[in-house]
Amino acid sequence: MPFSDRTRLIASATARGAGRRPVSPPIERASTLLNDDPARMADAADGPVYGLDGTGAARALRAAIADLEGAADSWLTPSGLAAVTVPLMALLKPGDAVLASDGLYGPTRRFLTRWMAARGVTTRFHPAGADVAAIVDLLTPATRVVLIESPSSLTFEMTDVPALAAACRGRGVLTVMDNAWGAGLAFRPLAHGVDVSVQPLTKYAAGHSDLLMGAISVRDPAVGRRIAETIEDQGWHVSPDDAWLALRGLRTLPLRYAEQEASARRVAQWLAAQPEVARVLWPALPGDPGQGLWARDYSGAASLFGLVMRGGNETRAHALMRGLTLFGLGYSWGGFESLITYETPQMAQRRHPPVLEGPLLRLHVGLEDPEDLIADLEIGLAAWRAHQDSNLEPSA
Repeated sequence: MPFSDRTRLIASATARGAGRRPVSPPIERASTLLNDDPARMADAADGPVYGLDGTGAARALRAAIADLEGAADSWLTPSGLAAVTVPLMALLKPGDAVLASDGLYGPTRRFLTRWMAARGVTTRFHPAGADVAAIVDLLTPATRVVLIESPSSLTFEMTDVPALAAACRGRGVLTVMDNAWGAGLAFRPLAHGVDVSVQPLTKYAAGHSDLLMGAISVRDPAVGRRIAETIEDQGWHVSPDDAWLALRGLRTLPLRYAEQEASARRVAQWLAAQPEVARVLWPALPGDPGQGLWARDYSGAASLFGLVMRGGNETRAHALMRGLTLFGLGYSWGGFESLITYETPQMAQRRHPPVLEGPLLRLHVGLEDPEDLIADLEIGLAAWRAHQDSNLEPSA
């Protein structure tokens, strides 16, 4: 019978038929793998022939990710960024073009405009809030890939992914989606028509802010071969220790994701009611422009959202951040801890920057008690107000 996600992610660990064994596969640290028969040294049917092929933990993690994503196959990369860049290298050649959201993850934008541009691949950026018709209008005969990120990075605009994937497929254009926010759990790109789904296992899957890793999943084995060959040619590999940690984290992903969503909803609703706050950017929040698409296509929401302050500047934003004690000052997200970052400077990279009422902050809500996080934010907002009231703020 079909199982829920939380059951499937554990059931693969307890499946019978492999004899007496630990629940999790052992960590095998190996570069060289020995053989009994010289005639079978290169026979992959006997298992990996070299450490780069991945030993037990990595193979179990690949299988679990493929099952979660509904994929024909999945591969691992040593970072979430590499999970995005590998398909782009595999699927694009000099003279090709890629169309991407202006709200793209910053390092991905850098890769496209620096590394890919230097090798003859051009990139065109559409406004982060563009509808499918407007995006499709920007396709050219040279466009080979549409790179989707929904919600977009930092400002969280939503894209109608099924409609965009169908439109691209009808024009022979491949789609690659960075699904960091959905984590392969709340949203499954392949089931919505996307050709390649990528996600940073660094974040929710690992869940403990202690490793770097990415995953690439595909529907079509022919597309998968191009990606597998690129990984092989580039020599990408993940350590057995990190693969083991990511697999361990994956087992509890549904519980952590749901708990953090509930806490994020409580915190986001409270922030939205504060006079110092202009907007909370979170598609799962009623009234958000993307709420309809989120409710239609997603089964949950990441505990990551944007916060636009009402007026003010960087100095006041930093005062708010310094007033906090429970929100760590650090990048990434998806771990057990709450984090806050100041993101206004990144808007300068966009071709179509949004109009914001004040500084843009990004909050990640962890597994702390949400009432404690709200109390911490009250202190931060008091620091914001005090900075204004003391007239110490330099003119903008």
